[in-house]
Parts: sequence; C-alpha cells; structure tokens
Amino acid sequence: MLVLSRHRDESIMIGDEIVLTIVDIRGDKVRLGIDAPQSIPVHRQEVYEAIQRENDKATEVTPNETKHLT
Repeated sequence: MLVLSRHRDESIMIGDEIVLTIVDIRGDKVRLGIDAPQSIPVHRQEVYEAIQRENDKATEVTPNETKHLT
C-alpha cells in the first residue's frame, strides 16, 4: 500500500484519468473528491462489497428455481 500525505485542496493522480482531491479535513474525517471517467465505477468499499454479494447471489440457481423452464 502506498501511503501519501496531502493537505486540503491538494490532489493525487491515479493513472492518467483519475484525480483524487482532498476536499476537507474535520477531526478524524477526510472528505475526498474523485474525478474519474463515467466508465470507471467508484463506490465506497461497503457498497462495492454489497453489490458483489448481490451479484453472487443472483448467479446461484437451485434446481427448484429452473423446474418451470422445461
């Protein structure tokens, strides 16, 4: 893991297309601004993990669920 120090209004470049900007710092919370192409999904980790769980669930099919398809 790369660890960088930044002040408010300073940015970090990820590749050529993603800019991560420190918008605000209040106590132990940091607000980030993320500028990325629309083709790159950006989610909080807990949201991303929930999406992955739902996608995994959607691919699980039991024999009873497909009985009516024949």
